[in-house]
Amino acid sequence: MGQDIYSKLGSIPTGLAQEGLIEGCLVLEGGAFRGMYTQGALDAWMQRGVNFSCTLGVSAGALGGVSYVSGQIGRSARANLGHRHDKAYIGTQALRKSKSLIRLDFLLYDYNEIEPLDTQRFNDPRRRFLAEATDCRTGESVFWERGQCDIFAAVKASASMPFVTPMVDVNGVPCLDGGCSCGIPFDWALGQGYDKIVVIRTRHRSYRKPPKGQNTAEAVYRRWPEFARNVDRIHTVYNGLCDRLEELERSGRVFVLAPERPITVSRVEGDMEKLGALYWQGYTEGLNSLEALSRYLGQPL
Repeated sequence: MGQDIYSKLGSIPTGLAQEGLIEGCLVLEGGAFRGMYTQGALDAWMQRGVNFSCTLGVSAGALGGVSYVSGQIGRSARANLGHRHDKAYIGTQALRKSKSLIRLDFLLYDYNEIEPLDTQRFNDPRRRFLAEATDCRTGESVFWERGQCDIFAAVKASASMPFVTPMVDVNGVPCLDGGCSCGIPFDWALGQGYDKIVVIRTRHRSYRKPPKGQNTAEAVYRRWPEFARNVDRIHTVYNGLCDRLEELERSGRVFVLAPERPITVSRVEGDMEKLGALYWQGYTEGLNSLEALSRYLGQPL
């Protein structure tokens, strides 16, 4: 059996990001523990003062976005690399407490007892923070913004995977994983009129979702037929988004940071060294992207 924490946990950077902001929208793809890539990239960027005025996260992207908006370098990584095998987070205790093997309340609430969230910076009115979830009544995306809802309930909803996690109520709306409706919501940023839009992927550029062998959502979510239909066609929607994002990147409209090689960790990866390596991959590639990002933004970094 492997070790319970990452062997180089103490090497994860610490400190607070600078308070200056870059006008633009940062969009963070989900992907469960593939999000360690994103956490590494965000830490590298925070160390260089790359703090966007708006952050929109999906699933693991929303979870990692919390510490990015609060400017706490390394916080999200320490939570996962130090507590992946805590049974109150993932395991039997989590199942008893939350009816799910993955208990997101550990990251959103319990972890504050270990490394408190800087709520003053997190609630800075100069910065927008949103979590995209899926409205189970309609199967469509809903964008929950800090200040207009219980943002931590919204983040939890955004990261609550179908089939294994109960729905989460946000302002009276039953919600699940934002990836069930739109895994990379750059269209929201375009619709908001942001001139600079930066997307962090958790899949390499050429990845496309294969079709599922059979439709299972309609059997599980009979009371939620619109949601079930969207889940069963998610590969078609996601692949279309990837194609359009590549076009926007080629035209220079959007900047994309994506893993240079395929990510091999599983959604609930338990090998701490693999997770640590993925964090450092994101950190290194985040640093290496700064010159190109600076050209896209039109300002030095």
